[in-house]
Amino acid sequence: MWQRSVCVGLLALALGYLCVLGPELPPAALRQLSASLLGTLRRARSLEARTVAAWQAAIVRPARGWARVAVGVNACVDVVLSGVKLLEALGLEPSDGKDHAVLNSGQDLKEAFAHFMERGAAAERFFSDAEAFRDIARTASEHPAAQLYVGGNAALIGQKLATNPDLKILLCGPVGPKLHELLDDNVVVPPESMQERDEFHLILEYQAGEQWGRVRAPAANRFIFSHDLSNGALNMLEVFVSSLDEFQPDLVVLSGLHMMEGQSKEMRQRRLMEAVASISDIPTDIPIHLELASMTDQDFMSNIVHQVFPLVNSIGLNEQELLFLTQSASGPHASLASWSGIPDVGVVSDILFWILKEHGKTAERASDLTRIHFHTLAYHILVTVDGHWGNQAAAVAAGARAAGTQACATDTIDTTKVFLKAPLEFVTSHTEAPSKISLNPDEPVVQWHREGISFHFTPVLVCKDPVRTVGLGDAISAEGLLYSEAYPQ
Repeated sequence: MWQRSVCVGLLALALGYLCVLGPELPPAALRQLSASLLGTLRRARSLEARTVAAWQAAIVRPARGWARVAVGVNACVDVVLSGVKLLEALGLEPSDGKDHAVLNSGQDLKEAFAHFMERGAAAERFFSDAEAFRDIARTASEHPAAQLYVGGNAALIGQKLATNPDLKILLCGPVGPKLHELLDDNVVVPPESMQERDEFHLILEYQAGEQWGRVRAPAANRFIFSHDLSNGALNMLEVFVSSLDEFQPDLVVLSGLHMMEGQSKEMRQRRLMEAVASISDIPTDIPIHLELASMTDQDFMSNIVHQVFPLVNSIGLNEQELLFLTQSASGPHASLASWSGIPDVGVVSDILFWILKEHGKTAERASDLTRIHFHTLAYHILVTVDGHWGNQAAAVAAGARAAGTQACATDTIDTTKVFLKAPLEFVTSHTEAPSKISLNPDEPVVQWHREGISFHFTPVLVCKDPVRTVGLGDAISAEGLLYSEAYPQ
């Protein structure tokens, strides 16, 4: 680090000396030497500093932004604390990891937590025993290290958007007294959404390198679980849709479908059909963004792909949800059991392309889906069907910037607290003749095209010591939407 500082100082002195000698040098020579020294100065800055500077230039507001955004339908209070500390407080000993689609006991909880912790992966599960969950929730909320926050994808997206004073936000979801107290004043909650008791979700965080027994986390992340019946039944969906007539939004953001996994298969299917009918009632001139979350039932995910995707204009998802989606709907690379390290850009790109080609809007298909915002720890990709969305280079850069500031809890990116983890070279596909791309931190938003579909890629500056990981995907999607422009069709 000190060598770079010395180098920059010497170059600055050289540039100053040139200015003194300027009158005695031919103009062409002065210009050439100045350009060469300035280029060297730019390269002497860290990759992170160069990326931030390039983002600043790229992130511009869309020509036509949103004024009123309606968000629904999952909302709760997040109880956030160290997963290891909670498990120790519950008297649960370390064990080998094992995934459980539904948690039925403390044994299931510690096994599922260990399973995802050793992979450094995010996950969300339903805890079936109401009484046992109340006991665990009480222990968690009374722990001296516990913190209470706005929770639920819809509420988190609404809260993030509400930081923009020019936006009016409607939030529909099961809002109890504590959640209402935590919400931004700019968030409007219809009276029909209020309920007497809050829904609590427990967010068990772990840090990169943290150990529990024989398990060691390769990256910071979180494991979420709840016994949430209001959100699980999408109780506020009809209230949400009926509120749109009066609120008159120019964007609708929908989330919470994953919460239905705690219901019986029959109940889930019936409720999904009712959700499809409700979403179909939203006027087609209002863009709809669907935020996905962690799921375990492949049939349910397949039903969402075939029944809900055609009704929405945009979706947001992470690497775990993307892989599960292609496995559930028999897409490309479906035989891949799990990601190994940073998800391969070419594999991710193939799956995103397939989603829009097979389930997105075409001249022959009655689907509204034209946009996907993919986010993983090291990079983000925004993919759009040409002619439907604008300002996507700014949108993907804004989402990546939000990841760095929120994870480190800073207002702007502090380049001493982040590092570039994205691959510096990658291929854009593994199913067709690929392009090979080298990442340039001075132009960190990379674009490529494939059969009428545009890709915008940018790296993430990963926080070295993240303060809080929960809600990061929701903040990324919210920021990406804020800088996006939907073209009237």
